[in-house]
This record gives sequence, C-alpha cells and structure tokens, in this order.
Amino acid sequence: MKKILLTLILLYCFTGFSLAADLVEMKTSAGTIKIELYRDKAPISVENFLQYADKGFFDGTVFHRVIDKFMIQGGGFGQDLKRKPTDKPIKNEATNGLLNERGTLAMARTQVVDSGTSQFFINLIDNGFLNNRGTTAQTYGYAVFGKVVEGMDVVDKIGHSRTVRKNQLFANLPEPLVVIESVKQIKN
Repeated sequence: MKKILLTLILLYCFTGFSLAADLVEMKTSAGTIKIELYRDKAPISVENFLQYADKGFFDGTVFHRVIDKFMIQGGGFGQDLKRKPTDKPIKNEATNGLLNERGTLAMARTQVVDSGTSQFFINLIDNGFLNNRGTTAQTYGYAVFGKVVEGMDVVDKIGHSRTVRKNQLFANLPEPLVVIESVKQIKN
C-alpha cells in the first residue's frame, strides 16, 4: 500500500512538472514584464505567440498603440514604424472563457474574426466589452491567452506614456518609442 501511495505521489509530482506554466519574459525599454501563458485555454494563441518569440520576431518591435486606461498594443511594427511580415492568421479563441481583465494578454485582430497574427495587447483595466458576446465580428471578442505575473508597474508606465498622432494608423504612438527588446521563454 505504501509503495502504491508513493508511486501515486511521485506520478502526481512529475505530472505537475510537465504541466508547468508557460512563462515568458518581455524586456522593454521601459522595464521587464513576466507573463504566464494559458496553453490549456488558448493553445493556438499560445503556440502562435511562442513561435514568434522563439524566432526573435518581437525583438525590436514597438508598442505602437497606447491608450491610457484601456490597453497597450504591440508586436507588429519595427522602430522604423514599418509593418513586419507575419505568418498566416490563426483561429480566434475568444470563446475560451478567459476575460479581458486588467493585466491580461490578448490577441489583436482586424474586423475579421480569425485575423490575429503577431500583434497582441495588454489590458490596463477590465475591458468587458472585448469579451466574447456572440458570433458576429462585432461581438466575437478578443482571445485572452495570458496574464502579467510580474511587471504590471511597467505596463502601467507604458500606458501612461505621452503619445502623438502621426497619422490614422499611428494615432496613439508613444513618444519616445517604447521598444520590445526581447521576448524569451522562461524554462522551468
């Protein structure tokens, strides 16, 4: 009986290690942000984000859309403000039950439901209107796939950045630019 119990405990421990959370460290010109990714609820979005991170895609991109008391968005434009070429769009996982709450990481998209590629945003406040509320493009929502676990002060600092309007695309551009220096997986 003791051997069975010990085996079950060891099996539980090893299973726990194999199911350890996916963590990433995002170094920015404003400071470091650590993010836990929710692979169990948003496997497509997490895998997509990690593929971009692993190939260094995010390195040198900027937070190009910053709106205080709303969100900070990045992952698509270099410091020259040119759009980086991306992989194919992924399926929107906004029906996963995760909510666009303060500190959560979500996929950015266009008016097309399944149009998310590399761009993401971090919610500065609870943004319930971005949650899934239906099946139309306007109500489908934005897929949450992670949450800031360290560095929310950095996120808030970015959110409070002074912004300028360069054109319609860059209507809320931080000045000076806030650069994403690197995004790396943290190995457990």
